[in-house]
Amino acid sequence: MTEVLLVGTSHKTAPIAVRERVALAEGRVQEFVGELAAHPAVREAVVLSTCNRTELYLVAGDPVEAETVALGALAREAGLRPTALIGGIYSERNCDAARHLYRVASGLESMVVGEAEVQGQVKRAYEAALAARTTGPLTNQLFRAALATGKRVRTETAIGAGGASVASVAVDAARAALGELSKRRVCIIGAGETAELTARALTERGVATMFVANRRRDRAIALARRFGGETIAFDQLPGELERADIVVASTASPHAIVGAEELALVMAARDGRPLLLLDLAVPRDIDPECGLLPGVTLVDIDGLQAQVRRNHLERQAEARRAEGIVEEEIHAFAGWLGTLEVMPTVTALRAQADELVAGVLAENEGRWEALGERDRARVEAMLRATVNRLLHEPTRRLRALEGDRRHASLQLLRDLFGLEDAPAAGERPSAEVRELRPR
Repeated sequence: MTEVLLVGTSHKTAPIAVRERVALAEGRVQEFVGELAAHPAVREAVVLSTCNRTELYLVAGDPVEAETVALGALAREAGLRPTALIGGIYSERNCDAARHLYRVASGLESMVVGEAEVQGQVKRAYEAALAARTTGPLTNQLFRAALATGKRVRTETAIGAGGASVASVAVDAARAALGELSKRRVCIIGAGETAELTARALTERGVATMFVANRRRDRAIALARRFGGETIAFDQLPGELERADIVVASTASPHAIVGAEELALVMAARDGRPLLLLDLAVPRDIDPECGLLPGVTLVDIDGLQAQVRRNHLERQAEARRAEGIVEEEIHAFAGWLGTLEVMPTVTALRAQADELVAGVLAENEGRWEALGERDRARVEAMLRATVNRLLHEPTRRLRALEGDRRHASLQLLRDLFGLEDAPAAGERPSAEVRELRPR
């Protein structure tokens, strides 16, 4: 039977040092999902890669083999042995895999519960797989339903109230560390979605001047204009680091942008003024060694956990309501998945029945006496009606079964009727209609 398989790692199972090794840059996702789908064990594939998770959603006939393929692909991407990743990897199948994706799209699995950005990330992951032509009936249904579930959760609950995000939590952490932020000088390295969210959160707290340094200068200029800031060229970053009180890094660079040696020179020119570094990127933009320099406080995305826990406590009631919605939607998906599992067996069974009816009619074609065309049609209709009535109740009961009972019953049915390896027509027993003899 075809199964849905999830293989992934996230902030709940692996530290950032592992997550950044398997994180996929936006331009790499489509290529990576194509490589997965090219393997014979994988029929459909979608890859979701964010700062807090890398997850592979696969459809496979042999989920054990597909899981091995997925783990190997992640290990190659990370440049590690598969055994080095196993401790941080989780694997789910079918409805459990779907439930996890629904929770992700609803913000229930985010580090900041209820963050809205993750739904856009799920959508982009699905669109990348569509562009790579690696989706199919199962992944199409799964991701469309997950996105609809996420939308329903945000419509019917207040789980996303206040626009909480990793960026807003980082700004809260800065305020907790430094107090009033309105007089602080902030440098934002990056001009992507996280940079925009950070700029918005800072603006709401009265920070009027922000310097956005990024290789995408046009995007940086647009952000600076929107939030009342200024821009600098990327090569001017060292000078800005000397003046800044807070540095927020959130680029998509595969390598560290701020190194410990360079920052040591910057700190020597700051006359002892402390510097707060908030690294929101995965892979990390700031060398972890920077946090060891005197006067430097470095907080990476895993270091925001204390602030995140307070946020989670405030959203527990809404999270419970969201979980109820997820379970309702999973029940609908389970019904659809069950129908999908049953249909090949039912189709094969009915095809076998049609073949038997046709065989009986063919074997007795020369034995009818004075049978007109109308009577012949009636005999055929009666045979087919008998078969349909015989199969109706087993079919209805199969569709009503759930979980393991359905799977076991389907396998038994296929074994009993020889549906896995049906014999050729010539090998079937004769179904000749013989003359009835008196007792």
